Amino acid sequence: QVQLVESGGGLVQAGGSLRLSCAASGRAISDYAMGWFRQAPGKEREFVAVENWSGVSTNYADSVKGRFTCSRDNAKNTVYLQMNSLKPEDTAVYYCAAGARQVLNPNRYDYWGQGTQVTVSS
Repeated sequence: QVQLVESGGGLVQAGGSLRLSCAASGRAISDYAMGWFRQAPGKEREFVAVENWSGVSTNYADSVKGRFTCSRDNAKNTVYLQMNSLKPEDTAVYYCAAGARQVLNPNRYDYWGQGTQVTVSS
């Protein structure tokens, strides 16, 4: 199995940028589709982005398309989520997850990180 640890969250003003990292151990990230999800207080966990095992194919939620970008560094066994033009509504705990398929449903992912808080002030 794989262990995931997110980092890079923090407090940023609207319009700013953050880059989240998700470091994997135990298995190679190239064995998995890697997804990003977020959960705001009182809301369900929602899909943000997913990258297939090779990193060639990505999907983004409409709310982040054009602002967020997935990438991966297989040598470091780490995936990244670059977040630009942040908005207050992006405030949430962000999670990375590993799964067998490039899907949007969080229930289809087997492994999860602990989450990192992103807060965007207006």
